[in-house]
Amino acid sequence: MLEDKLKNLPEKCGVYLMKNDKGKIIYVGKALNLKNRVRSYFTSQHANSPKTKALVSNIADLEYILTDTEVEALILECNLIKEHKPKYNIRLTDDKNYPYLRVTVQEPFPRIEVVRVMKKDGARYFGPYTSAGAVHETLKLLKRLFPLRSCKQRTFERQERPCLNSHIKRCAAPCSGRISEEEYRKMIQEVILFLEGKQEDLTNLLNKRMEEAAENLQFEKAAEIRDQLLAIEKVIAKQKIISGSFTNMDVINMARGFNEACVQVFFVRSGKLIGRDHFFLSGTDEKKRGEILAAFIKQYYSQVEFIPGEILLPEDLEEAVVLETWLSGKRGSRVHLKVPKRGDKHQLVELVGRNALEALEQEVRTKAQAKDRAEEALKEIAEALEMEEFPQRIECYDISNIQGSESVASMVVFEGGKASPQEYRRFKIKTVEGPNDFASMAEVILRRFKKARENEPKFSTLPDLVIIDGGKGQLSAAREIMHQLGYGAIITVGLAKENEWLFRENCPEPIILPRNSQGLYLIQRIRDEAHRFAITYHRLLRGKRNLASVLNEIPGIGPKRKEALLQHFGLSLNKIKNASLEELLSVPGLSREAASNVWNYFHPAEMNDVNRETANRVLAGL
Repeated sequence: MLEDKLKNLPEKCGVYLMKNDKGKIIYVGKALNLKNRVRSYFTSQHANSPKTKALVSNIADLEYILTDTEVEALILECNLIKEHKPKYNIRLTDDKNYPYLRVTVQEPFPRIEVVRVMKKDGARYFGPYTSAGAVHETLKLLKRLFPLRSCKQRTFERQERPCLNSHIKRCAAPCSGRISEEEYRKMIQEVILFLEGKQEDLTNLLNKRMEEAAENLQFEKAAEIRDQLLAIEKVIAKQKIISGSFTNMDVINMARGFNEACVQVFFVRSGKLIGRDHFFLSGTDEKKRGEILAAFIKQYYSQVEFIPGEILLPEDLEEAVVLETWLSGKRGSRVHLKVPKRGDKHQLVELVGRNALEALEQEVRTKAQAKDRAEEALKEIAEALEMEEFPQRIECYDISNIQGSESVASMVVFEGGKASPQEYRRFKIKTVEGPNDFASMAEVILRRFKKARENEPKFSTLPDLVIIDGGKGQLSAAREIMHQLGYGAIITVGLAKENEWLFRENCPEPIILPRNSQGLYLIQRIRDEAHRFAITYHRLLRGKRNLASVLNEIPGIGPKRKEALLQHFGLSLNKIKNASLEELLSVPGLSREAASNVWNYFHPAEMNDVNRETANRVLAGL
């Protein structure tokens, strides 16, 4: 079948997806000529490298998607790599974990917040920032400079008394009508100027406004603007001047390590260096520097809000023309990829390269230190428990409930001394009523190891060490089940919460790890992670139950509509409570009458005539 597909590939532009025998996408690429490009993997010298040989040996099937232009193919390739994270592609690691600043410009009175994921919701996003501390410091500064609202409601019902933030001059109090929407919008534009790095434009605007306030004898307002200017000037003073011009540009360079690369970006706005970030890419082994830089540009600029008109690079890229076309389309004006050969810009690119190398070396040192600590911890645990080998896979179980209500359990997994979140599992206790941790632990261990005996893929890998978060009672309940199922040989310990001693079956004396040992620190981290994972699941179920009980009181909201509301608003009572009628009507399966019932339940009869008239217009479909 694969040979037939290779023979029948079209000589057209598009994207190809290579799959393994399980149907999983392992590589995504684009080509001007699909037939020539894909067949080259199997016939030419291109397939001589070990990585390509490994890729080809795992290809069991392939698909392709035709596009009209190479730019369309580039966009599609980038989106598919981000969605499927293929094993053999160069990948920007942890891109979804970087924080962004989100300005909700789609709301009447926008607010600013830190988020981890960009959405197509009409808001403006700034970032990503690699340092969570830096983004929170920026947010703190903005709230000190501008009286932005911090509340999360999307719409306002007029309040007579504003919140405490208004009294301490940290909020302009739009909820009580103390600022018009037009004036608030002007303030948001100033925030955006600051985030775009246009501090000079912002200071000019504020200077003009301060002079106008002074001329109108509004001295208190002029003093407030003066304080804003002083704070902004302190920020500007910390920024390094790169160019005498008012150029906006990103400067990119990279350093290579073993199968990973570090790409450093300097952000230059209006001729000043306002910040820098570094990013790590995996799967770079045997790839040329130009390929790595091109992969970074595709993945990075597909997720950022602002693209400058000039991007400096250390070398020319084969895809430079199509990348410039794509970036220009995203920006809305021309973007140039430049490789300076001499002068200040060349020196700046070299400086970014040295910073990339320093960041890579620091990452390597950090990983090496973490590996040494993990090995030391595993060695100490193995010696304390008289294990012949280090426990490579450790599983820990914890029970969470409130007086037996919504009882749940967690199973967390550490491999090689590091957490493996993809291996975590959670259980809802089914057979135990009331607060009985012993029986609950027995049920969880029974379900986990019964699935292992049945070779269920998610539970087929057995642990070298099992930790039961609890004392001798929980340990005894777990061990009884493990013996019954034939897994009694797996070393199991109970962790007593009071003194953090370890207990083993049929051993009255506890095993006490030294207080400052790496082994104890690792045990504590595993226990804390099990507790966090269990309590998070418990709170989710408890919140869902409480929310469902509230919705049960609303006329016309049955099980299906209740489930639709829960899914649409992400199990958030506040989101349902603050939702407008338009938003409620957009919930699948919710009629006008049902939407009206929900809205009226959270906005009782004391609503004013204006709100009542608005509600009637919405429900009438006007």
